[in-house]
Amino acid sequence: MFTKSVWSVAAAAVIATAGAAPAVAQDYPSKEVRWIIPWNAGGSNDIMARFLQPILAEQGMSVVIENLPGGTGAVGMGEVATSQPDGYTMGNGTSSTLAIIAQKKAPLKNSDFTNVIRVSVDPLILVVPGNSEHDSLDAFLAHMKENAGEVSIGTPGTNNLNHIFAAMTARGAGVEYRHVPFPGGSRVVAELMGNQVDAGVLKPSETIEQIKAGELKALGAFSKERLDVLPDVPTFAEAGVDVFPYGPVVQMAYIQAPAGLDPAVEEKMADAFEAALTSDKFKEFAAKNGFVIDPIRGDELDAEVDGVAGAIAEVASQIFSQ
Repeated sequence: MFTKSVWSVAAAAVIATAGAAPAVAQDYPSKEVRWIIPWNAGGSNDIMARFLQPILAEQGMSVVIENLPGGTGAVGMGEVATSQPDGYTMGNGTSSTLAIIAQKKAPLKNSDFTNVIRVSVDPLILVVPGNSEHDSLDAFLAHMKENAGEVSIGTPGTNNLNHIFAAMTARGAGVEYRHVPFPGGSRVVAELMGNQVDAGVLKPSETIEQIKAGELKALGAFSKERLDVLPDVPTFAEAGVDVFPYGPVVQMAYIQAPAGLDPAVEEKMADAFEAALTSDKFKEFAAKNGFVIDPIRGDELDAEVDGVAGAIAEVASQIFSQ
């Protein structure tokens, strides 16, 4: 039987616990936040994170960036999912990792995470080495037709949107090809510049400097319209190739924390990111690197994540089952 003193201690504990959560949220962040980038250093997510790092510091959020590549993002995001939901571990979710989760190729579920805020929406392009003999998308597709099954296309990860568009490129040529996956965009860039693969499907943000320097050439954009950052690069549609036969799919990056994150902490984290993402510094960076800033959050982001996962899973089932 509980005594009066036991009930008093229990009640005090409940009151203390109830008052602790707001205090924790109010003080957040009181130490450095671990930001896991589930891709190699030098890739688009890593470049973006390191540009945002000092801007976030101006918002009172000091972050330490940690690269944990592997498994098309599943290794790093698995670390996020199993961390304490205290706001001091977060990671970059992407459409690539969403795709393998949706296809049940990773031991993760969307419910393992709290979706905090979207960082960017990124177009994808087909690039070849700067010294490639192919100067146009038409020429590259003709080369694929003449060398059926021999042309290699590298992508960061596998069974993701990059892989889908690599397959759609080969489908546009009407032939098979060799898919070569790597643990991040920076590795694809390195292999291209070393002439180890014939082409790659990458973002402008991770190739723009090499394109400007002539070390890579952009041949085609996987988009409905030409990109402002690469206005001379035609879309695949202009070459008569439909890369969206099963509906539109989008490549995006967004911040995720472990499931169970205190909503008040989530709000403070999202507020810091939204201020950084909409700063003049980051807007200039986005325009220079060819991606779109659209910092949706809350229920709107949850709905977008579910929609993108479903769309990519449907497209992947059509592409990879054939």
